[in-house]
Amino acid sequence: MTPRAALTAIDAIRRHFAARLASGREAPMIAAELENVLTLLAGVDFSHPDEKHLQASGHPVVEQLRHTDIENGDPATAAIFQAFQAQLDALPWRYSYAPRPDAPDIGARMAWAELVGPIAPFHSDKVCLGLTAIGPRLLYPLHYHPAVETYLVVSGTAAWTAAGVTRSHPPGALILHPANIVHAMETGDEPLLAAYAWTGEVATLSAYVDGN
Repeated sequence: MTPRAALTAIDAIRRHFAARLASGREAPMIAAELENVLTLLAGVDFSHPDEKHLQASGHPVVEQLRHTDIENGDPATAAIFQAFQAQLDALPWRYSYAPRPDAPDIGARMAWAELVGPIAPFHSDKVCLGLTAIGPRLLYPLHYHPAVETYLVVSGTAAWTAAGVTRSHPPGALILHPANIVHAMETGDEPLLAAYAWTGEVATLSAYVDGN
């Protein structure tokens, strides 16, 4: 992935976050976190990317995303998908959880590509920004992390569970996960692509909940 392509994709997410914040229609907690994310991103040095982390890693979930239909989705998030679509193969996808005996193929069916963060093309110890992709008919099991997380659903409608409550979120939805809240996502017949931002303790990776 070229630095210019990465910046184009990052800017598409930043513009969307800024527009949602400016709309004045978001819940206070979400609005406050969007403002925090945008402030922290403004402090990132985008002039010196780490070329090592711009290298494409390839992942099977990309092929599932390639067939995503965005014609009837949210127009604003469709623009974000289009900013990434030509770069899907070039993104630095990874999956870092330990193997799960109850889901031996999960690492081949979901991944994330971080563009801003501690281990990303654009370095930051304060904020992360990237994409999560989950293939169809897959449960991303209960997990947690100390970072505050904001998700923007770009394509695909999935069931999102947080603190034991499950809701369906379509493209355009913003979901806020406070620090260490236990949450999960489950896709239906279409893959999920969601942009995410982390703030707070961003260096600590997610962990699955034992026994789920």
